[in-house]
Amino acid sequence: MNSVNKNEERNAVLHSFGYNLRKIRESKGLTQEEVAYIACFSRSYYTEVEQGKRNLSLLNIYKLAKALNISITQLFS
Repeated sequence: MNSVNKNEERNAVLHSFGYNLRKIRESKGLTQEEVAYIACFSRSYYTEVEQGKRNLSLLNIYKLAKALNISITQLFS
C-alpha cells in the first residue's frame, strides 16, 4: 500500500470514529462542551476528535466511552 492510500485510510478511520462519536453524543442530548468536561478534555480537543482531526490514545477512547456511559466497542460501530 502506498503512502497516499495509507493516509486516505487513516483519514477515513478518524472521520468514521468522529461521526460515530457525534451521533452517540447527540442521541444522549449532550453538547460537545458537556462531554469534553466529563472526559476531562478541552472543548477544542473534543471538537477536533469529532471532526476526525485527532488520533486518540486508547486511554482517551476509554475516557470517552466512560463519559458517554457506553462500551468502547460502541464507539466503533
